[in-house]
Amino acid sequence: MSLKRPKNGLIPTWDTHLDFNISKDVNLFETTIRLLGGLLSAFHLTHKKHDVLLEKATDLGNRLLGGFKTPSGIPYSDINLKTAKGHVPRWSPDSSTSEVTTLQLEFRDLSRCTSNPEYEDMAFQVSKKVHESTKWHGLVPIFINVETGDFQKSSTITLGARGDSYYEYLLKQWVQTGKTHEFLKEDYIEAIEGIKNWLTKRTAINNYLFVGEVQWGGHNFKPKMDELVCFLPGTLALGVHHGMPESHMEMAKELIETCYQTFATNPTHLAPEITYFNFKSGSKKDFYIKSNDAHYLLRPETVESLWYMFYMTKDPIYQDWGWNIFQGIEKYTKYANGYSNIGNVRSALDTKPRDLMETYFLAETLKYFYLLFSDKNEIDLQKWVFNTEGHPLPVYES
Repeated sequence: MSLKRPKNGLIPTWDTHLDFNISKDVNLFETTIRLLGGLLSAFHLTHKKHDVLLEKATDLGNRLLGGFKTPSGIPYSDINLKTAKGHVPRWSPDSSTSEVTTLQLEFRDLSRCTSNPEYEDMAFQVSKKVHESTKWHGLVPIFINVETGDFQKSSTITLGARGDSYYEYLLKQWVQTGKTHEFLKEDYIEAIEGIKNWLTKRTAINNYLFVGEVQWGGHNFKPKMDELVCFLPGTLALGVHHGMPESHMEMAKELIETCYQTFATNPTHLAPEITYFNFKSGSKKDFYIKSNDAHYLLRPETVESLWYMFYMTKDPIYQDWGWNIFQGIEKYTKYANGYSNIGNVRSALDTKPRDLMETYFLAETLKYFYLLFSDKNEIDLQKWVFNTEGHPLPVYES
């Protein structure tokens, strides 16, 4: 962001003030993408001048490695930072597919920075295990058992919560490793074809393309799309930038328009957490919102995709759409000491603020706005790849 150096004295204090030796259960995925990814990215962006960043990343990585000590190698969802012992969540014997397959960029980078292959090996074995597993047209259910390593085939196939970043990291791992692991590319292309053929439909009135959900075998299609799914246009555009089929860009252009419309059609100009689509003839509108899904959580996915689309095409429409969304955020979520999730995007007069701002609003949403509106390309996507929390990590030759 054109900040040439960190605030004087800030980073050195982390040696004494940032302590992971606490008896606290944390989510392996969230801690990896937010903290480990953030520390490693800061280490690279400050030209590796601050050893404390890598030292803290290594300390954290060593604690998180305990999560991979399972019979199958599929990691536990939760881990105690002090004991480095992992466990399944209280509500399930399974881990989320997206969570266990969205650790690899960070652990690989830690290995490359420390010359210790253990981190990369432990994380990459998960990718290999999933690659060898039976999929449905390249698509995967959202739960996987840590004891057996098998998918829970009764669970949903979705690009929303618990499924999304599996597909994102297929592409980004391939890019990060210098495009040397062919199975990642092949699995990604197969998955995109599966999405196109089995998960996408069009709305009845304006023909908007959307991505729904199914059960294994294609049963019980639900015309339901999380805001989280709006990462997909950006990922598709990034893939085309790195040589994927041009048809992926056409799909990206249609999907990002749909994502934008989920914002633009509300009086707040903000999108709900979940949108339902009408795809059968006779419908009077393209989509609708259920009361329980009307909240807006300051999520970055649509803004992220707008930036990727602008980066690739230079079409100012993506900046215009982003500006409209930004104005909605400024008007309906900004308060004296920060920004807040809101409970109702359908009313400009009763937004129901929730007094909560997630870290991803700073790490991703505002960062992608900055990149979208910047007068120049601030980052070279041939040399850097963003982790799923918006932290850039270097691309390696292998």
